[in-house]
Amino acid sequence: MTEHTDEHLLESIDSPDDLRRLPQEALPEVCAELRQYIIDVLSENPGHLGASLGTVELTVALHYVFRTPYDRIVWDVGHQAYGHKILTGRREAFHTLRKMGGISGFPNPKESEYDAFIAGHASNSISAAMGISVASALKKEDDRHVIAVIGDGAMTGGLAYEGLNNASANPNNLLIILNDNNMAIDHNVGGLSQYLVDITTSQAYNKMRYDVYRGLRKMKLIDENRRENILRFNNSLKALLTQQHNLFEGFSIRYFGPIDGHDVGYLIKVLNDIKDLKGPKLLHIKTKKGKGFKPAEESATEWHAPGRFNKETGERLVEHNLNAPQLYQDVFGHTLVELAEKDPRIVGVTPAMPTGCSMTFLMKAFPERAFDVGIAEGHAVTFSAGLAKEGMIPFCNIYSSFMQRGYDMVIHDVALQNLHVIMCLDRAGLVGEDGATHHGVFDFAYMRPIPNLTIASPLNECDLRNLMYTAYVAQDGPFVIRYPRGKGEKTDWRTPLEVLPIGKGRKLREGKDLAVLSIGPIGNEVAKAIDRAEAEGRSVAHYDMIYLKPLDEALLHEIGQAYSRIITVENGVVRGGFGSAVLEFMADNGYTPRVERIGVPDRFIEQGSIPELYKLCGMDAESIYRCIMKEV
Repeated sequence: MTEHTDEHLLESIDSPDDLRRLPQEALPEVCAELRQYIIDVLSENPGHLGASLGTVELTVALHYVFRTPYDRIVWDVGHQAYGHKILTGRREAFHTLRKMGGISGFPNPKESEYDAFIAGHASNSISAAMGISVASALKKEDDRHVIAVIGDGAMTGGLAYEGLNNASANPNNLLIILNDNNMAIDHNVGGLSQYLVDITTSQAYNKMRYDVYRGLRKMKLIDENRRENILRFNNSLKALLTQQHNLFEGFSIRYFGPIDGHDVGYLIKVLNDIKDLKGPKLLHIKTKKGKGFKPAEESATEWHAPGRFNKETGERLVEHNLNAPQLYQDVFGHTLVELAEKDPRIVGVTPAMPTGCSMTFLMKAFPERAFDVGIAEGHAVTFSAGLAKEGMIPFCNIYSSFMQRGYDMVIHDVALQNLHVIMCLDRAGLVGEDGATHHGVFDFAYMRPIPNLTIASPLNECDLRNLMYTAYVAQDGPFVIRYPRGKGEKTDWRTPLEVLPIGKGRKLREGKDLAVLSIGPIGNEVAKAIDRAEAEGRSVAHYDMIYLKPLDEALLHEIGQAYSRIITVENGVVRGGFGSAVLEFMADNGYTPRVERIGVPDRFIEQGSIPELYKLCGMDAESIYRCIMKEV
């Protein structure tokens, strides 16, 4: 386990200015204290542990060398930025991480001037930093440094390559730091590599290099195009000498590294040497995810976001209740294997979330039919479309908030061709502590206008199984199933598979006074509210619509004719979603009931527990009950 240290140095740092006043020889102690502080707090207040432990030395070095917040650090995915939050005035608030009213789990400019850009979804740092760099040049802020810190996992995202391509082709002084935590970009930090880094980052070498370039340009022996060719040649020559080849050789970006990302002194030396070099440059550092906490070092996936744990023993404090309802994710995973056993055409696709969405069950049962394509949601959708085009039946599982990045592909590559792709949107609705960047509340609204799609949401785990089966056997076109994070309602969910007729809802309860229409698991909150209302004499009908598209029009005609008051409830945005669809139907067919819509209001919702967020949005049973009981 990590040794305890006195925290007097960390306690003296309320801003990077305080850090920069320390002598460089004190920084290893700062790193040790910072790492221990992250472990101490996250052991009791769950968050993303491994990535931030791996970037401790880099975080300290960046704030020591650069004049933040004037110099901009753009983090790619906030999982690696906890140390950054602690060093930038949020140490005392760090225990409120990911809690309602507390600090966010991701960098957010609204929270701190040190957070240069939002960082909830991967692969955006290079593009954002490029924009900041160019803007600084246009404003004549030529002394501002801009740094993008991107993890190698995020390098599977197409946006990262678009940013790299643009950075290599347009004037800028961007510094890109590739945090390689052993996820397959490069594997060696050898003596020759470090020797080359020492030479190519030295100020004397780069002054001589610039003087030669300026002289050759004055003699008209070189122009910008030839300079880029020479730069690519230099990158290739370094790769040849070190026997380390990487994808950056072909870009007109100066490449340095790889170097040890846990040597804070050497990081500071290299950053100081290269920070004022003109033109885009990339520093490749090697780090270890979970550095300094042995269990996290040995099992990076398990300790990515481990929940509460014993910081002394490394034991994860996970509650095991065999009688508790199953996670929706596990119901998906087990049912997918069950279907795959019936039909060899069934395959699974996920963008870097096999554990989170339980695609791991299929990977174990049929490894050749399960595909983790990395952080590349657009590719996941189009890859699935290609599989479907040739007769396979892909279950493409993507978190709802991440499917936003594959939206064009859903329209152009799946729906337009009416391909049999089954899109399972995990983490739909409010997701809790991850907050605004991760709430999957927009999918109903953004999927509903697309032709050829069938869109459904299960009331419980049995319905999830049956919707997966329905999508497999009852339709040849694209099918969207959205369901939430966490546990469902039932312990006896392994029911026989049956088709849920497409476009057909169901009446769960008779009632005379008003009708409540719900879709998805939020209907269970509705049922609790109606139980209480009926105990007080209110007669309330409850309809579970199941399908957003196509809507059950026969059921809606029945409701439109019978009720003057309707309440719709959905775990998604109220503008453009399920309630809007009901309103459109009523207006189009001449019905004039009073329709009240309950769902996520028209603003971004902060982090908090699911019960807290349901209450905040008026979607909990108590709020729905009050809506039912009010006099109108």
